[in-house]
Amino acid sequence: MIAEDLFDLAPVIPVVVLDDAGTAVPMARALVDGGLPVIEVTLRTPAALAAIERIAAEVPDAVVGAGTVVGPEDAERSAAAGARFLVSPGCTPRLRAAMAAGGLPFLPGAATASEAMALLEDGITAMKFFPAEASGGAAFLKALGGPLPQVRFCPTGGISPRNAADYLALGNVGCVGGSWLTPANVVRAGDWDRIRKLASEAAALRAG
Repeated sequence: MIAEDLFDLAPVIPVVVLDDAGTAVPMARALVDGGLPVIEVTLRTPAALAAIERIAAEVPDAVVGAGTVVGPEDAERSAAAGARFLVSPGCTPRLRAAMAAGGLPFLPGAATASEAMALLEDGITAMKFFPAEASGGAAFLKALGGPLPQVRFCPTGGISPRNAADYLALGNVGCVGGSWLTPANVVRAGDWDRIRKLASEAAALRAG
């Protein structure tokens, strides 16, 4: 699998923050059942790596990855836990080299034309656009498609059911990332039916 393949699996990648690794497997199963097989578990909590490990081991239909990868050690630990892809909020030469050396598909973060061009110089054409809404939103990405038509993005940050379709309608957007699919209170309550419903609604989003 290459990074561009992630764009073809579903229109939305759930961006998940988990405080309890014990909720990882039922949550992942609900998302997959709802039609969203690609799951980004952010490395923002102590439970994140254990959650990735459990999903990788127990939910074979899920394509689980690690988000908020900010250093080479994050990339290494995520791979060891079973992550199948990596996502970073931004990118430095050291981090880019570490992610490339690890062999996993990765979506490095870019928020400006210059950042996207720097990654493009290294042959990277699949990127995360973050923080999407704060960095100009769908209008910015539409403008960027003119000079950089070979780059495709996964916008994340401020994406919701209200604006997801605006992004997905753009030719240079492969998918979007969003945290609305796994609200913290819903996960804590173990309301997997609710998450399955949210995933099903998101899976039905199409460009145009």
